This record gives sequence, C-alpha cells and structure tokens, in this order.
Amino acid sequence: MLKIAYHPSYSHPLPAGHRFPMEKYDLIPAQLLHRGTVPVSSFFEPEPADLATIVQAHAPEYCRQLLDVALSPAMIRRIGFPLSAPLVERELRIVKGTVDGCLFAITHGVAFNVAGGTHHAGRDWGEGFCLLNDQGIAAAWLLNSAIRQRVLIIDLDVHQGNGTAQLFEEEPRVFTFSMHGERNFPFRKERSDVDIGLPDGVGDEAYLELLQYHLALIFERVQPDFVFYQAGVDVLATDKLGKLALTKAGCRKRDELVFGYCHAARVPVQVSMGGGYSVQIRDIVDAHCHTFEAAIQLYH
Repeated sequence: MLKIAYHPSYSHPLPAGHRFPMEKYDLIPAQLLHRGTVPVSSFFEPEPADLATIVQAHAPEYCRQLLDVALSPAMIRRIGFPLSAPLVERELRIVKGTVDGCLFAITHGVAFNVAGGTHHAGRDWGEGFCLLNDQGIAAAWLLNSAIRQRVLIIDLDVHQGNGTAQLFEEEPRVFTFSMHGERNFPFRKERSDVDIGLPDGVGDEAYLELLQYHLALIFERVQPDFVFYQAGVDVLATDKLGKLALTKAGCRKRDELVFGYCHAARVPVQVSMGGGYSVQIRDIVDAHCHTFEAAIQLYH
C-alpha cells in the first residue's frame, strides 16, 4: 500500500499576508481523498525526529540552537518564518515522516511526504523556508544505518537544492542532481554532482528533453540503490517565484519520467513535495496531486 506522511501540524499558522502557501498541506490530503486517489489508511502521522537523527546531517550546535528555539535573529530572517516551538516540532515531524518513508519505500517501491523537500537547509544553517533538510537527514540515516550504500537525490524544484549539495559535497555515496532556474534563488549556488541551470522561460518540450537525457546518464552512472525525489511544482508557468514555463501536463510528465526510471531500475523512491507558489492555490494542489497519481500508475 502507498504510505504518505502527514500531520495536522504541517499547516502551520503564519502572519497575515505571508507568501508561503501553508494551506496546501491540508488541501493536498483532502484532495487526494476527494478524488479517490488514496484511502485514508494510506496516511500515517510521524512522531517528531530526535536529536540523534537530525545530527546525522546537521551540525550539533545548530541542531541544539534549533531545539532550544534559540537561533539568531539573522538566521531567523534567513529562514523566513517566525521561529517558535510549534514550528520546530513541525520540522521534526516532517523529518521523521521522510525517514519513516524510506522504510515504506523499500517495502512498497515508493512513499511520500505531504511536506518536506526542505533542500535549502545546509549543515549549520537554514534558509528559504527550510530549517532542517528532511531528505538530506534521511539519506545520511540510510547510509549510517547500513540500510543502503548508494543514494541518488533528484531535485527538480525550480530553486537549486543548495543545502543538499553542501551537505553531501564530500560524500561519494550520495549523488546530487539539481535541475533548476539558473537566474533564481539561491543566488549563491552550491555545487551538486550534476547541476542543470535553466534560462528563464523554458517550457515543456525543452525541459523534458533535457531531463530524460540526464536521467538516463545518471542512472547508468550511479546505479543507485535508493532515490530521493524533491518534486517541487514551482516549475509551473503560473508560479510567482519560478520563472520557468511548464504546464501542468508537462509537470506531470516530469514526474512520470522520474518514476519510470526508478521503477525500471527497481529502486525504491521517497518523494517530498518541495515548493509551489502559483497565484491560485488550486494550481499548486492540483500539480502536487498529479505527482501522487503518476506514482500510483506505476506502483499500484
């Protein structure tokens, strides 16, 4: 059965007018149930991750400051959310949802986290609405637990996975691939194993051709035994922050390509949702739901 991490705390209250669309985290599960895409039994509520888990990827001092709700004002501004104990607990649950999802993926082929994809968090810093790097922590946990030996992280959010790249820049067992808008945040890029920086305005045809080309090369080169997929939908033409021009159909084809390669290679894949900032919340939710549907086509 498809397993999906979700907790009510994922939809965290923010100040009026904040540009981050927190409401999507309640709307995605509701829409999946409304469409009949998954049953209620697919969802599981993760507990908060503990300190021993998050220090697998992040610096102990940063983790302690975060757990004590004692980050500096400059770091809080860099993250972009008002810091509070409930926000920290939310982040810890997201991390545990991704870690637990790894085991479900190994059993069932694929697993999801309704939130996560917090790829801007580096070893000792948070940034861009990311406090902890859920997939980075889970990848380190898989390796340190000797559950897997060769991990591939596919990051197709419109923004480079700079935190993920930094976490694993000296870890040969993790291969990082980021395909993103070149002239978009973060403006200081880190170095992934493969970075594909796209010019503004790239649409479906050029995007999908490039993606298919690089996925073929990377799967052949890396031969991963586990894949993480950061499936941000801020690649859409409707996105306020994206600068690319994919349609919903193109975004779904993107997902189908990723799942197709994972399925053909018989490699388990954990999926976190990543970003999405379209003007209409329904466009964000619809595109995220398409990601679930693309996986179910192959795996169930």
